[in-house]
Amino acid sequence: MKDSRICIIGGGGRLWAIQFMKDLATNSMTHGTLVLYDIDKEAARSNVEVANRIFAANKAEGRFAVVAKDDLGEALEGTELVIISVEPGNTECRYGDLVLPEEYGILESVGDTTGPGGIMRARRALPLFFEFAKQIEKHCPDAWVINYTNPMTLCTAALFKAFPKIKALGCCHEVFHLETFIAEQVAKWYGVEKPDRRDIHVDITGVNHFTFITGATWEGIDLMPKLKELAADPNTYPDETELAKKRIAEEKWFDCDHLIALSFLRDFGALGAAGDRHLSEFVPWFLSSEEQLWKLGTIRTPYAWRLSQAKEKKEKVFKQEDLIAEPSDEEGVDIMRSLLGDRTLLTNINRPNEGQIRYLPKGRIVESNGYISNDSIRPIMAMDPPLAIQNMVRQVSDVQQMTLDALYTNDDQLLFTAFLSDPLMKLPLDKARELFDKMLKASEIRY
Repeated sequence: MKDSRICIIGGGGRLWAIQFMKDLATNSMTHGTLVLYDIDKEAARSNVEVANRIFAANKAEGRFAVVAKDDLGEALEGTELVIISVEPGNTECRYGDLVLPEEYGILESVGDTTGPGGIMRARRALPLFFEFAKQIEKHCPDAWVINYTNPMTLCTAALFKAFPKIKALGCCHEVFHLETFIAEQVAKWYGVEKPDRRDIHVDITGVNHFTFITGATWEGIDLMPKLKELAADPNTYPDETELAKKRIAEEKWFDCDHLIALSFLRDFGALGAAGDRHLSEFVPWFLSSEEQLWKLGTIRTPYAWRLSQAKEKKEKVFKQEDLIAEPSDEEGVDIMRSLLGDRTLLTNINRPNEGQIRYLPKGRIVESNGYISNDSIRPIMAMDPPLAIQNMVRQVSDVQQMTLDALYTNDDQLLFTAFLSDPLMKLPLDKARELFDKMLKASEIRY
């Protein structure tokens, strides 16, 4: 392949940016220039050194010239691929997203995609994405853009709102976890070694983090009857309260047993295709109390832990062993290779609806499967889920559209309408307005 110019917006990050560079180091097909841009300019410059150490540690020296740029336009000029992975504001901004709703009795398990916290995070993030899109249109209009930032649907929608012809997609790994879960069940059901998750073929539909599997096969075998049998078995759902408490004590915030995903299949006919922490936030019944969530083994990620993690990541000094690349389940580099013509890839994508999801309006950002190849993404028509799932997804998508429109036009009253329409909102009108006004102030972007 020819030399490529790749820009990471959020290039000073200590998680996604580092993982992308490690994946890049293991892919001998790509080479060229890697540009790191971050509002924290010192962090971006620091990651230049880390990147060079990564390439050296993985015998990929010389394949990429790594530079940091202080100006976004200069960083984007001539770029073929843009990766966006940013934190909109400092972690303290999330106090308004996570703690204030809890004071009013609204629980959130993640608070970065939906619910009052997701809406306020969007309020910080979307103005950044409107500007990113304008700068991409000016400096590299033909570049492909991969967004990793949450709220995934709204951040990706903001790119298309500001630059309708942008070539962008949102990339999320939540579906991969369900494919892995199904692969584990296949090993039990058929007495075989656990298949690679990529050998599990699923039909998916919905919006990011509220995505559903309507079909699943392995080596041509329809797996849905066995999955439905598993979901219908009362023994699948033991009281996991003690396990949840153990996870809290051990700070295993991201562990789950996919019991919420299975309960959607049992009750509504489609398997949830995201982790239980995310799925629980889009409907009102799982987060009715902490104890209700614990019964399903799911726990909420606390604000205090997020603060400590942000500090730990910022101060992290990478040891040599931290830089050795191992096979990753992320697909950013595979997507890049496909878009640049090195391979083709079938995977889940977040893109504007061209009709691949029939029960949502065209133009909305939806999650479905798609083929990625040289300078091309082709969405695949998704199977319609049962009507109850359609109705739930449609409500979420409508709230997202109101939020997008409100933030694009700086209309706080429309944003309040979206806030009231969210499935987690259960407060009287006066209390909802009180919480909204407090969150507007507490969640403002700051660094």
